[in-house]
Parts: sequence; structure tokens; C-alpha cells
Amino acid sequence: AEEAFVSIMRTAALVRRALAQAVDPFGISPAQYNVLRILRGAGPEGLPTLAVRDRLVEEAPGITRLIDKLERAKAVKRDRSGRDRRTVRVQITPVGLELLGRADENVRTMLDRFGRSLPNEGEHEALSALLARARAGFA
Repeated sequence: AEEAFVSIMRTAALVRRALAQAVDPFGISPAQYNVLRILRGAGPEGLPTLAVRDRLVEEAPGITRLIDKLERAKAVKRDRSGRDRRTVRVQITPVGLELLGRADENVRTMLDRFGRSLPNEGEHEALSALLARARAGFA
């Protein structure tokens, strides 16, 4: 179990580093890339800030700071105009969509490299299933 655990940790570190290298040329972090991806999927209505936080792949201690940086870059905008003015919705902007589209090309290249290491789709499914079972041990 210890060897498998260490192997997962080493693999996670390599994946994080590869993603950071893929998005760094666009001036964003992997966490910011993830926020933009989530907001693109949410559509034009966006999501409340806490919903974005809950959907992140990795926990981010400062979702507000992440969104602040993206807002300064004009990649997202905040909106309080809904029925509950306490709720802040975050929406991706055209600038954010364009940035994400450019970063996606590098991320796809990274994913292609990963895909070549496990070229059989059955291997992808088996690995995903095993990792899901491993994560369940921490839930």
C-alpha cells in the first residue's frame, strides 16, 4: 500500500508540473485555468463563487484571490444583480474564453503525451476506476 501511495504522489506531482508548464505561457496558474474551465462549462449565467470553489479539482485556500487575479486580467467578471444581492456570481468574459482557448491547445498537447503512455482506452478506464476506488478511502 505504501509503494502504491508514493507512486500516486509522484505521479500527481508530475501531472501538476506538466499542467503548470502548459498554462504558464498564458500568465495563469493551474488553479486559474481550472476556474476558467469551470466557468466556461457553466455558460453565460456563470456560477456563485462558492460553487466554483466546490468544483475545483484541488482545494484553493483563497478562491476570492484567484477570482481577483482573473478579474484584473479581464478574464472574468463578478455580478451581484441577482435576487439575492449577497450572492456574487462569476462569469467568464470573452477575454477569458479566448485565453482559455489558447491555453487549451497546450493542455491538449500535454494530454496527448499522457495518452501515448497508456494508448489503450481500456487502460484509461481501468486507471480511472482504480484511482476512484483509492480516493474513496479518503472520503
